[in-house]
Amino acid sequence: MGRRVALKLSGEAFADPALQYGIDPATVRRLAGEIAEVAAEGHQVAVVVGAGNIFRGLSSAAEGMDRANADYMGMLATVLNAMALRDAIEVAGGVARVQTAIRIEQVAEPYIRLRAIRHLEKGRVVLFAGGTGNPYFTTDTAAALRAAEIGAEVVLKATKVDGVYDADPVHHPGARLFRDLRYREVLERDLRVMDATAITMCLENRLPIRVFNISVPGNIARAVRGEAVGTLVH
Repeated sequence: MGRRVALKLSGEAFADPALQYGIDPATVRRLAGEIAEVAAEGHQVAVVVGAGNIFRGLSSAAEGMDRANADYMGMLATVLNAMALRDAIEVAGGVARVQTAIRIEQVAEPYIRLRAIRHLEKGRVVLFAGGTGNPYFTTDTAAALRAAEIGAEVVLKATKVDGVYDADPVHHPGARLFRDLRYREVLERDLRVMDATAITMCLENRLPIRVFNISVPGNIARAVRGEAVGTLVH
């Protein structure tokens, strides 16, 4: 049996790289191909999806929308991404199931912890949508929570950069890439790997976090296999 991992994909991972919004079929096929590949090797892969490519609850709340309402809209948007990824994984030869924290039984299973674990044991990829099912919590927190619940070995956080830097590498070309960090360093230095709730949950449950660049082809597979890509927070 391979490793059991929780992969966090932001909504931007589904978008056209040039447009930065929507669901790009070619991008989703690439992600799905790597996930199906490692699942076929015996690794147990659970995926928590975001929705920033479709709707951002927090930014909408900042513009005057009720925060809880905006967050629920974001949760619904994650279901669209999960359904697209499930279809692409099955086209790639894998088997996948979507479970949602919000009940939408016509299109997905409700989240049931033991059923999710059973799917993983049978070699199915499990896609977690709907966040935690509660407003005011991010999908990063959902990833940490689901990882702890299913007994994952590691949280794999896919980003647009090579790992965790001491400054934003987009605006600071000389920023230094960390290969190894402690949870408390991340919190004390406000390095924004994930939100503070997610980091604290990983700390309390001794869940390491591997942060890596999703735009590099093959990096999902490398991270799932346990290769030292990006930054390890532990």
